[in-house]
Amino acid sequence: MPTFDIVSELNEEEVKNATENANRELSTRFDFRNVEASFEFKDASVIMSAQDDFQLKQMMDILRNALVKRGVNTSAMDRNDSSHTGKTHRQTVGFKQGIDQPLAKKIVKLIKDKKLKVQASIQGEQLRVTGKKRDDLQDVMAMLKQEDLGQPLQFNNFRD
Repeated sequence: MPTFDIVSELNEEEVKNATENANRELSTRFDFRNVEASFEFKDASVIMSAQDDFQLKQMMDILRNALVKRGVNTSAMDRNDSSHTGKTHRQTVGFKQGIDQPLAKKIVKLIKDKKLKVQASIQGEQLRVTGKKRDDLQDVMAMLKQEDLGQPLQFNNFRD
């Protein structure tokens, strides 16, 4: 019986490389000359620090562009509120990984509403979809790619 898994994973190496590229771009930008601003990759998140809140917004655009260039889906970004200590503003950008319970239930409901002959089961932070025909599974993949679920999904472990 054909099956596949729906997961939401992040390539941390690419995020780390994008952070380094964003730091290099900061050093060459004219509007960031003589300004203490930096990106730091730590514990699967990026910490941005700058002297002004406006600069943090510009740095977010720089980071987003660097992530796109490295092939990381930016819908996985989870922005936290900025904090202000002394003369520095800091903002942490986390990344969503794994499929949480409410999103998993929403995906299962979408699959059931489509009335395809497949079964979806929640297994921790991933979903397993099983069906009799390969075409039904491919229809599920196409339908989920069209939906805006607020988190990037990957389809792994396709077995015939």
